[in-house]
Amino acid sequence: METKDDQRVVPDDDEFLILLQKARENDPESTLKLIELFKGDIMHISKFIHMSEEDAVSDIILEFLEMIKRREEE
Repeated sequence: METKDDQRVVPDDDEFLILLQKARENDPESTLKLIELFKGDIMHISKFIHMSEEDAVSDIILEFLEMIKRREEE
């Protein structure tokens, strides 16, 4: 089985938490950075959903953003 090296630049825990908090406060740049951070995972998972890849990606991103917001309310 062929594997690819993960080329993402992963922020450390403190940077990630700051990015997450800013996204919860509706900072568009932070939100886009979070989506970009998980883009590879989103694309991979979208292949296993029985709908068009574009619709699957949109649904996953929507659920991801809703999860970020929901965590703030708890």
